[in-house]
Amino acid sequence: MELMIPLDGQSTVPMYEQIYLHIKQEIRQGNLKAKSRLPSTRTLAEHLKVSRSTTQLAYEQLLSEGYIESVPCKGYFVSAIDALVEVQDHPSGLFVALEPGEEEGIQVDFSPRGIDLNSFPYNTWRKISKNILVDDNKALFLNGDPQGEYALREAIRSYLHSARGVCCSADQIIVGAGNEYLLMLLSLVLGPDKVIAMENPTYKQAYRVFESQGYQVLPVNMDKSGLDVGMLDRKKSEKALADKKGEPDFIYVMPSHQYPMGIVMPIKRRQELLAWACEKEGRYLIEDDYDSEFRYKGKPVPALQGMDRNGRVIYIGTFSRSIAPAIRVGFLVLPKNLMAEYKRKAGFFASTVSRIDQNILYQFLTEGHYERHLNRMRSVYKAKHDCLMGELKGLEQAFWIAGEHAGIHLLLTHKEGISEEVLIARAKESGVRVYGLSRYVIHPENNQYPSTVILGYANLTEAMIKEGCRRLKAAWN
Repeated sequence: MELMIPLDGQSTVPMYEQIYLHIKQEIRQGNLKAKSRLPSTRTLAEHLKVSRSTTQLAYEQLLSEGYIESVPCKGYFVSAIDALVEVQDHPSGLFVALEPGEEEGIQVDFSPRGIDLNSFPYNTWRKISKNILVDDNKALFLNGDPQGEYALREAIRSYLHSARGVCCSADQIIVGAGNEYLLMLLSLVLGPDKVIAMENPTYKQAYRVFESQGYQVLPVNMDKSGLDVGMLDRKKSEKALADKKGEPDFIYVMPSHQYPMGIVMPIKRRQELLAWACEKEGRYLIEDDYDSEFRYKGKPVPALQGMDRNGRVIYIGTFSRSIAPAIRVGFLVLPKNLMAEYKRKAGFFASTVSRIDQNILYQFLTEGHYERHLNRMRSVYKAKHDCLMGELKGLEQAFWIAGEHAGIHLLLTHKEGISEEVLIARAKESGVRVYGLSRYVIHPENNQYPSTVILGYANLTEAMIKEGCRRLKAAWN
């Protein structure tokens, strides 16, 4: 097969990436059918008048993403891939994934929710899946342990202990389909008619879950160290908390990397939180370990749960951010004194994650694929992070930049106070979507934070980041 690939020698996009993007588009659009044989790297290099290393780099990227397969002694073939996400052509030759309901005209979307699926280890995941199903293990199609497969829970325990400093046994772990389900399950364990304090701004999905379960939510503003524990003292908070709903029973926090503010809670503030929890029986801290895997300066900060010696921290995490959203596997770590309550009130619930998916994830963890994937993604995201930081230099006169040492998004706060709405509107007119901080504020009508927008970069290529920043500079300057 001969491939006609238009190459632009004047483009800032490297030749290998132009080849990779063209073949990837042809596969996505169905122009290159499954099992179609591709030319060898040598033949393609001679045809395109480029070096063989250039075509090899392009093929290696396509191989790593699972778009093509290499058959020994036969060559390269297009993989059989179903249900690919549709993409929109970008004028510069790039591709921008569209979210449902996205307006036309948006060329670069700095969504903080995105992840880099181009780096997902499709071949590894496919191989593990096939091996599990080939074994003809009929037990996988029966109901399993309500808490999740013990082997998977032990693998999660081992990972959490070594990577996050979490101290627990596999018996304290509950596996469930996503954080929303686990938070609803947790509300059954903790009981109704409770008051919960939440960082403000916060992860709105968690806020919606708690409200749907009938909890009264106390939004607590943040300082540079995170949730202001002093606000929880009724004498200090009586005037500061406008809704005056009383002292909280629980606090929901993201100490390792707060979303969306990007704050890493220092040790002193963590100790203050633990002291608050121990002051009164029945108080708990709910630690959501949001995207703690991605840190670009220093070592990852250990989980708050690892400091707890009194069974007052409930730990919740997910693989949706570090692997892929569709994996839908989360985990809840309950203190030992809450396990009896769980078994009494919710232990009869069947696990919401299939045993097949649990076994795939178990092998992915125990065979070292997850650790390798995380290391690769840290490198990928750091490169994008550094690219974005470099491109934002032209905006430093007008904006304060925060959240730059961890996670997969940055915050830009306007120094002169141009409203969030105006910044978003100007960006949209230039074909760029950015996101306002106010959308994460509980009771946004009372938002007291300065004008701030959020730029996520995980699902963008470096070329797209540069293009997006070029447009933002023109729009905001």
